[in-house]
Amino acid sequence: MPKRSDTRETALLALELLRRIPRNRKVTASDLHRQLKDAGVERDLRTIQRQLEMLSEHFEIERDDRSKPYGYRWLEQARALAVPTLTPQESLLLQLAEEHLRNLLPARLMKSMEGFFSQARRNLDANGNARLEREWPAKVRVVATSQPLLPPKVAPGVFETVSEALYSNHWLELDYRNAGGKRNQVDIMPLGLVQQGPRLYLVCRYRGFDNERNLALHRIHSAKMSTLTFERPKAFNLKRYDDDGRFGFGYGKKIRLSFCIERGAGLHLLESPLSADQQVVECQDEVLEITATVVDSAMLDWWLRGFGDAVWDVRRQPDAGRQDG
Repeated sequence: MPKRSDTRETALLALELLRRIPRNRKVTASDLHRQLKDAGVERDLRTIQRQLEMLSEHFEIERDDRSKPYGYRWLEQARALAVPTLTPQESLLLQLAEEHLRNLLPARLMKSMEGFFSQARRNLDANGNARLEREWPAKVRVVATSQPLLPPKVAPGVFETVSEALYSNHWLELDYRNAGGKRNQVDIMPLGLVQQGPRLYLVCRYRGFDNERNLALHRIHSAKMSTLTFERPKAFNLKRYDDDGRFGFGYGKKIRLSFCIERGAGLHLLESPLSADQQVVECQDEVLEITATVVDSAMLDWWLRGFGDAVWDVRRQPDAGRQDG
C-alpha cells in the first residue's frame, strides 16, 4: 500500500496539471513541466508524462499522439477544472493583475501563471458572453501625475535574472553603468524592486558594505545570479526606506515646512494634504499659508519650484518631534 503522503502528493500533482491544461490549444508535457517548475513544484519530466497519460484516460482530455511531443487539451464539451471554469469576474481580475503586476512579480511566477492568464483572455474575447467584464478595462485607467515618459529599455534577461535573485535571496553579479557613464563589475545583495513612474529600480547592498543603493535596471548591461545565498538583513524595511524619501533623493531627514501659495495653485492641498499634521491658514488676497512635516528631498525642491511665482516665503525648520540617528 502506498504511503498516505505519496498518495497526497500524487493527487496534488494531478490537480496542478488539470488546472493548467488548456481547452482551445494543446500543451506538451515539457510545457507543463516548465510551468510547474516555475511555480516551485519540482517533478521530473517522466513523472509528468505518466500523470498526463493517466489523466487522459480518466478525464475528458484529448491526447494528440500523432507526433512527438504529444499534445494535451480539454475537449470542447468537457466540464474541466479551475482554469476552464473561471468566472467572468475572475477572468477580469486576472487580466488586470497581469497588466499591472508584470513588473512587480518574479518573471518565473508570471510564467507559471500563463495558463490562467491565457484562459482569462479567452474568456473575455469578443466571441464570449462576458460583455460587461470585457468592457471594464476600457472604463478605468491609471494616469500620470507628471509629464508622461516612455519606459527606458531594459537589456534582455536582466529583469528575469534580477527578480529571480531577489525572490530567492541569491547574490547578483552585475555589469552596471552609473549615471556618469562609468561601467563596473559589482556583486550586490538584492533587497527590493521599485517601480517609479516608467522606471524600475533595484534596492541593494554592495558586497562588503552595509548601506543601501538604488540601481536603475535600464543601466544594467548584464546580470548573473550567483549560486551563493544570503540572509536578508532584518533591519531593512522597504516601506520605511521609501517613506524616508530615498527615491526622491532624500535621506530620511524630516523638516517642518511652511510656505505661502496662491489659492488657485494650492487648492488641491486642501483635498490631498502634504502630511497628516498639515495646517492651513487662509489669508487675505486668496492666499493659503501651508505648514506640514515632510521629508526633505530633491523631489520636494522640484515640486516647490514647479509652482513658480505662485509659491513664496518657503521656510524649513528641523522637525522637533524626530531625533535622527
